[in-house]
Amino acid sequence: MYKILSVGGSIIIPKTGFDITFLKKFRKLILDQTQQGDKFILIVGGGATCRQYQQALHAVSKQNNDVLDWLGIYSTWFNAEFVRMMFGKDAYEKVIKNPKEIIKTKKKIIICGGERPGQSTDAVAVKLAQNFQAKEIFNLSNIEYAFDKDPNKYKNAKKIENISWKDFRKIVGNTWSPGFSAPFDPTASKLAEKLHLRVSIVQGTNLPNLGKALRGQKYKGTVIE
Repeated sequence: MYKILSVGGSIIIPKTGFDITFLKKFRKLILDQTQQGDKFILIVGGGATCRQYQQALHAVSKQNNDVLDWLGIYSTWFNAEFVRMMFGKDAYEKVIKNPKEIIKTKKKIIICGGERPGQSTDAVAVKLAQNFQAKEIFNLSNIEYAFDKDPNKYKNAKKIENISWKDFRKIVGNTWSPGFSAPFDPTASKLAEKLHLRVSIVQGTNLPNLGKALRGQKYKGTVIE
């Protein structure tokens, strides 16, 4: 069974630019795990680059949400192609853009991007989990834990280690908008709850901790179920 990883775009391309050392280590971690028998589906987000494009376009000529969403989706496809090429012959030969596509391959790594307006790549990850009958999604973010409120705005924000979908959805709300930033988006959360999925929010840049999560060992992060 494939392990589903929703990889935040800012993990791959931070605001400060590419971290080549990190990317090499991330690539090695995934490849090492495939040598142990793991198979992965990586859904790559747009990240800060996506939001910069959306903000610039809207500033130059005001656009509706569908147009801005499509621009974001194109940015995920570009990021996903970068990741696919990064894994070379070890990855499936094309970026998947339809999470319901039936894929027959012996490759242990499949790379995906965004699908359609009204959702982020988190929702694509949930649909892929449904398609591949996975019960858990690892959401790789730039934060160690989810919080009960924005820690950048509120000093009294509390980290969350375990939370139900009902309570988590109260935090993220029900409304999606282009460039929306949350540990797991509202559209994805609603579907994940319906499918009874477990989502683990893990800091993607902490590779030793991520390795523990992938191996089923004790790790730092937020579990939503």
